[in-house]
Amino acid sequence: MNTIKEIKLTAGSIFCGIGGFCSGFREFGIDTIWAIDIDQRVGQSYEKNYGKNRFIQSDVRAVKDSIASEQKLEPVDILHAGFPCQSFSMAGNRNGFNDSRGQLFFELIRIIKEFREDKPAALVFENSPYLKIGERGEWFNKVKFAIQEAGYWFKESNALTLDPQEHLGLPQYRPRLFMIALNRERFRNGRIDFSIEPPKERKLLSDIINFKGEVDDGYYLDIENRYYSMISSKRSDEEEVLYQLRKFRVRTKNHCPTLTANMGLGGHNVPFLFDRRGLRKLTEAECLKLQGFNKFIFPDEQTSASKYLQIGNSVHVDVAKLIAQTLIKKFKGLL
Repeated sequence: MNTIKEIKLTAGSIFCGIGGFCSGFREFGIDTIWAIDIDQRVGQSYEKNYGKNRFIQSDVRAVKDSIASEQKLEPVDILHAGFPCQSFSMAGNRNGFNDSRGQLFFELIRIIKEFREDKPAALVFENSPYLKIGERGEWFNKVKFAIQEAGYWFKESNALTLDPQEHLGLPQYRPRLFMIALNRERFRNGRIDFSIEPPKERKLLSDIINFKGEVDDGYYLDIENRYYSMISSKRSDEEEVLYQLRKFRVRTKNHCPTLTANMGLGGHNVPFLFDRRGLRKLTEAECLKLQGFNKFIFPDEQTSASKYLQIGNSVHVDVAKLIAQTLIKKFKGLL
């Protein structure tokens, strides 16, 4: 009998970012053969790390008749997409589908329908957990009905909030809503096995961050900096903790706050720590590891701000692996 990793499936990615889904799925033999994102910087990063995959820089609204145009998208087994969450997030404007970014979800549905009989066997969407309860559940109802109308099994039990800290024993707190829909013509039912065993051990922040060492000069705050004074005045007695200025908090040991795209808007949005040399922010390399990327290289020409933004926008790679594993079990049931 084939093992889980021996099943070969293909995927397409929309709003791909730096490829959190792509990296996680690749670990289980699911090749993302094409990916779409509007950001040129994302394209540079994506092509440097996934050179064999086809990258299309485009506004998703410009991807028309996806199987007949110059941008022809090859049929795939799985479509994954982390569609924009700003209008659905607790921390955002909460305008939902009244926001133009919220409306982009329906562009996904349009593209899926354009595949006609070749539409993906499975859909994987990621967004803010608040999408499921916002507007007294009306946002989620709209998502559910649109997915069902496109020909997929999908209901509340197909949507689960997963957190790398709680479910995988990793340092970063990052709860996100993951929605899996299954093509009614390919599957007899829409049941998904989300059973997750409690982590047997927990990874430490010190496994990722060198609290005892030092990094390049540019990451440290000068003692005259007002943020230096603010953080130092609240320095914890505990060692190996992070400090978040965005919502000023001292984090407990082995806890990293959610890394967000706001990290690219200014250094004070990046978590800080004290090492043997002084007070500094997390490096881009450390943030990548906290997002599950063990091998990722940004183009040399990109700014630090751009790198932080791309990292904060990504899906966590290890959670993507969990989703890939779940999907392959479902596909394996058809073989």
